[in-house]
Amino acid sequence: MPTARVTADPSFVVGPINRRLFGSFIEHMGRAVYTGIYEPEHPTADEEGFRQDVIELVKELGVTGIRYPGGNFVSGFHWRDGIGPKDQRPRRLSLAWRATETNQVGLHEFASWVQKVDGELMYAVNLGTADTRDSLQVVEYANIPKGSTLADERIANGRTSPFGIKMWYLGNEMDGPWQLGHSPADDYAKKASRTAKALRQLDPQVELVASGSSHPTMPTFPYWDRVVLEHTYDDVDYISCHGYYEEKNGDLGSFLAAPVKMDRYLDTVIATADYVKAAKRSEKTLNISFDEWNVWYLGDNLRQFPRQADRFYRTDEIEGNDWPEAPRLAEDVYSVADAVVVGGLLISLLRHADRVTSASMSMLVNVIAPITTEPGGPAWRQTTYYPFAVTSRLAAGVALDVRVESGQYSTEELGSVPLVDAVATHDAEGGRAAVFLVNRSLAEEITVTVNVGALGNLSLLESHMISDPDVYARNTKDVPDRVRLKSNPTASLANGVLTVTLPPVSWTAVALSKPKA
Repeated sequence: MPTARVTADPSFVVGPINRRLFGSFIEHMGRAVYTGIYEPEHPTADEEGFRQDVIELVKELGVTGIRYPGGNFVSGFHWRDGIGPKDQRPRRLSLAWRATETNQVGLHEFASWVQKVDGELMYAVNLGTADTRDSLQVVEYANIPKGSTLADERIANGRTSPFGIKMWYLGNEMDGPWQLGHSPADDYAKKASRTAKALRQLDPQVELVASGSSHPTMPTFPYWDRVVLEHTYDDVDYISCHGYYEEKNGDLGSFLAAPVKMDRYLDTVIATADYVKAAKRSEKTLNISFDEWNVWYLGDNLRQFPRQADRFYRTDEIEGNDWPEAPRLAEDVYSVADAVVVGGLLISLLRHADRVTSASMSMLVNVIAPITTEPGGPAWRQTTYYPFAVTSRLAAGVALDVRVESGQYSTEELGSVPLVDAVATHDAEGGRAAVFLVNRSLAEEITVTVNVGALGNLSLLESHMISDPDVYARNTKDVPDRVRLKSNPTASLANGVLTVTLPPVSWTAVALSKPKA
């Protein structure tokens, strides 16, 4: 049986774990909003029309910040369409997803829902078809207590206190030709800089995210990021990353190594930001907002969506002038292998906790999501739900720069990569630690020893695992619990050494804590 060794030492810290790392994303796309979080006719709907079964699943998932309302949707959206009396709100054609937007859920409703799930609302402004004035207006409406026309309009619309939104995204994927209002890097950067300066004059407490490259495969990456930061470095707090991963042509080995691709992407963005920092002789270090990440089968056998090159697909057929409400779109059904990759991507994010201080798993419900619903019917957990929920709950304190010694395997896409990936977290004040591990081997178990003696006198608290003989097993409406979280019975701790056997294609989390007095 192959073996691997991991060393976790509190002297080697990556950085503190920001709770925003466990964020998510709701866009007005497909059924994420309508029949996802909002379905007034559903048996579990509350007085505002929100599905309470979904609320409970979201709370259990441990989501923190939630990015809204897009995504591509935001570049054609006017913020005023989602405020005021519902029966007076306009019905609009959403060009991003060729659908009809009813605007029955807008800023007020979504803010209320975020409060129900104990989250933080993070808002994207339209820098595609709108301008700096529109961004100023929505921030004034949302964040100024009273005394201006827009603040008083918010009060008249039923919200006496400000929404107090801290995180604002300056557009979305503006490097992409599919984006409404797409422009060259220099043009977007100047607009983003003007907007950022104006927003800080209005509300000095805002945190701002510049739109970085929408994927590392973009032909303009990392040129786009450099140009944007040369204009906005002094104006913003973050630059964004977006990354989606999928198994292609049956190459499971390369797919399981997707976190290596995320590592390389992040390292390049960080190097680019630090180059601009050096060129500007700045003392400020810019952070990363990985505000869209997930497994997404963009290349699956689905009908290509108009205008979106080879990136976006929908599952229903649209003909002629049909602009449906909440069509089924990008409703991937995830497997065990997908869940293992999601667990690995979370390891990658934790490994960069010093610079990645905000991240959003894209999305939250129905659209490439860990939660799926049926209109009028049940809601259930996809396989990818479990590694996110466990990591969000157990990862605390700081991420440690662990040393992993393991065998390698060859991949067609990425060359030689480690069979075992791992990260550890340590909360000295709380007296707890956690180790997260992935076995990428397609056929062999691997026994891993983790030296945790330097973390203090700890005992084994709990272990969790995603593994199945069928790596393509999935949860569906008819069999919602085919794949479940289970304990890893091989985990043991003795003399400061954690020993655990990892099944092939598996993700494992082990929690440790100080013994109770």
